[in-house]
Amino acid sequence: MVVLVTGGARSGKSSFAEKYAAHQAERGIYIATAQALDAGMRDRIAHHRSQRERTGFRWETIEEPLDLVGALRRASSAPVVLVDCLTLWLTNVLLEKEDEGEEAERRVMPRIEELRKTLEAYPGRAILVTNEVGDGIVPEYPLGRLYRDLAGILNQRIASVSDEVFLVTAGIPVELRRITYRWPEDRS
Repeated sequence: MVVLVTGGARSGKSSFAEKYAAHQAERGIYIATAQALDAGMRDRIAHHRSQRERTGFRWETIEEPLDLVGALRRASSAPVVLVDCLTLWLTNVLLEKEDEGEEAERRVMPRIEELRKTLEAYPGRAILVTNEVGDGIVPEYPLGRLYRDLAGILNQRIASVSDEVFLVTAGIPVELRRITYRWPEDRS
């Protein structure tokens, strides 16, 4: 079972995903994709760790900023796996090399597709947190626009293989699959 949890910044996605995981199993693996490259990110990571510890749920944390597919494969026998977050992973992959535009897109798209295929055949229960980054202003710089576009593609590809897709806004989760519009030709 694959579950995608999306929403804006500070919308409550991670808290919801962790609570959802705790309702699925007694323990799990937390795959963290963030890199502590500055003080602000170190503080944010520490805050997330502290929140997880306070819940009493038994998490084993794997910090994996780049090889998400490998981490998912290694964790596939866990009762539940939570990935937080896909858009940070995308950032890491995009910035792994100093290329931009079509060259970067050609390099990143196969990684997105590999992740989609891995999740499509995933034998366990995986919950993935991501961000909706395309709802705001158009980024001024080409790399920002490429990131926004790739994040939208990533979210669509992962949603396509997800059993449930939650949008979290103001801490309120809504399951989107249940309310998805069906075209008349798809209703049969």
